[in-house]
Amino acid sequence: MSHPAVQNIAKLALKGSIRVQIRKSSLALTLVSQQSRFMSSKPNYEGHIPLNRFETALLTLGSAFVALTNPRRGDMVAALGETTAGPTVSWLRDRMLASAEGRKILKDRPRVNSTTVDMDALARLPDGSLGKAYVTWLERCGVTPDTREPVHYIDDPELAYVMQRYRECHDFYHCICNLPVNVESELAVKYFEFANLGLPMTGLAALFGPLRLTPQKRARLFSEYVPWALKCGGTARSLITVYWEERWEQNVDDIKKELGLWDPPEARWSKPLSEAKQAAEKRAQNQRAQV
Repeated sequence: MSHPAVQNIAKLALKGSIRVQIRKSSLALTLVSQQSRFMSSKPNYEGHIPLNRFETALLTLGSAFVALTNPRRGDMVAALGETTAGPTVSWLRDRMLASAEGRKILKDRPRVNSTTVDMDALARLPDGSLGKAYVTWLERCGVTPDTREPVHYIDDPELAYVMQRYRECHDFYHCICNLPVNVESELAVKYFEFANLGLPMTGLAALFGPLRLTPQKRARLFSEYVPWALKCGGTARSLITVYWEERWEQNVDDIKKELGLWDPPEARWSKPLSEAKQAAEKRAQNQRAQV
């Protein structure tokens, strides 16, 4: 028998009640998590929620509905990414196993958040380094690496980590491609990720996301960003195999050349680069003062 919470998601989606769906989806996921503890299938890792095929299908429909109507719902976007991953995540794991750098990632299983990454140390690195570029990008976009949802619905622990790794490295793709956090740039990155990694969720986002753009922005997306994303993403090295944390001191331009990346058309930023650099430098100065 399927979870009542998962059934509830499907019913809401079929009714088309957007307001009720958005309010109750978080509660539904919580109920699924709690009730899964009583299933015959035991969790394979911390946070794992085992589901049968029928429950997975219902959760896919519900999460797709909410993700399309409210893309800011990171929990629903994450659930959709996991339930639609299919064999793609296994293929990504195989790509990592075929690379010395990728194998080291699978062995070490590094995590990317403000606890595991010393942002102050990155701010002290020289201009042009990946670490300095990353912390400057975070300051410029006003985001933090602590917002990525944990994986719940992928059964194999190693494959679950591969999906988690993809999520936590998403900002690196923005950073190294010099793209901000807005709808237009996010869709450009999704097209890039689909060409480079092949995850179905990125393809769904690329397919339906442009509907949220104005006609002018949509025209620019398809005339400028999509050609870049498909060609660059399709020819570049698979970025899931890159151990970014061991490259903090490496020059960004050298990394791009090594990975086969080139810049997209110039994006529109809400904060000037000079302000972000000043904020990063202030962080470094404060850290030196404390020492």
